[in-house]
Amino acid sequence: MAKINENYLKLQAGYLFPEIGRRVNEFVAANPDKKVIKMGIGDVTQPLVPSVVKAFHEGVDEMAKAETFKGYGPEQGYAFLREAIAKNAYQDNCINISADDIFISDGSKCDTGNIQEIFGNDNKIAICDPVYPVYADTTVMSGKTGGYDSGHYKGIIYMACTKENGFIPQLPAETPDLIFLCYPNNPTGTVASKEELKKWVEYARENKSIILYDAAYEAFITEAGIPHSIYEIDGAKEVAIEFRSFSKTAGFTGTRCAFTVVPSELKAYDSAGKAHSVKPFWNRRQSTKFNGVSYPVQKAAAAVYTEQGKKEVADVIAYYLENARIMKESLTESGYEVFGGVNAPYIWVKTKNSMSSWDFFDKVLNEANVVGTPGSGFGPAGEGYFRFSAFADRENTIEAMERIKNLK
Repeated sequence: MAKINENYLKLQAGYLFPEIGRRVNEFVAANPDKKVIKMGIGDVTQPLVPSVVKAFHEGVDEMAKAETFKGYGPEQGYAFLREAIAKNAYQDNCINISADDIFISDGSKCDTGNIQEIFGNDNKIAICDPVYPVYADTTVMSGKTGGYDSGHYKGIIYMACTKENGFIPQLPAETPDLIFLCYPNNPTGTVASKEELKKWVEYARENKSIILYDAAYEAFITEAGIPHSIYEIDGAKEVAIEFRSFSKTAGFTGTRCAFTVVPSELKAYDSAGKAHSVKPFWNRRQSTKFNGVSYPVQKAAAAVYTEQGKKEVADVIAYYLENARIMKESLTESGYEVFGGVNAPYIWVKTKNSMSSWDFFDKVLNEANVVGTPGSGFGPAGEGYFRFSAFADRENTIEAMERIKNLK
């Protein structure tokens, strides 16, 4: 008798974004004459920049010639991309990360879920609330939790991120072994200062915990003094894994490329308390279960780090951040309390009149024909909030804000 992984039975309803898709599809089917503007799922709308497209074509052309054809590549990623990342994303910013610490993948979503495989199921996981749903759901799938109760999974340490604490969680009273942090934050669009991250690094070092640091949106940081990497903090290489992505930085949501940094200094412990370097375990996991990102995609990703590629990508990021500015100003003028949108492509909005997140979703969809994301989908502390994504074209951004202004 084949048996399922019963941890999947603990998962609540559908994954947030498919549920949004279901409701939107129902509305569109019932209202085929309505123009729906989607600002919910954080999917980009601007095309790949010319330098990336050129490199992509070159990579494909190489695959068409016997003398330059590539078969299986290294599971960790091609050296040319790992070296470009190490130099441009870290070493040029005075962060000593080597190419050997970098593992290329097809997405940070995959990596933040898959990373749990190399840690035992007796680890206690801490996540922020609200938070990107993948952290909680993959913790459940991996067998590290109990059942679901009153909006929370038993066994997960939830760290409330609220207006009162600036959406930066307090150090938890119960000590976690693995700590998910995401800054710039999805969904709140807020950032953590060096002083705040230093507290977390010191806490992790004191408790032999590991920080799983999602920096997928670091390219959107505009304010000076805000860390782009956890490794800007002294000692972080001993206690942190960092995840970064080309999806939002360079429009690779449909092209798929990301990377995870696992420093050689990072240690975890066996049941006898003996320390082990984490990097070989992640390397073994990738070598066993992953055959690498395709050569043309990696060649395209490397073009992001050319001088022309940097300029082109920066222009696209500025485009989305201008959308965020327009949205933040318009929603504020419309009487909403608004957060984020300065160092991140997300706008976090307090609903009016204590309206629930899903009720506000339905109101905005049905009356303004605009799609956002209900805050409660990111966790109980997100109830009463709503997320808008700046990844839209300019005309639709302006039109969507005008429609919301006219909501009764």
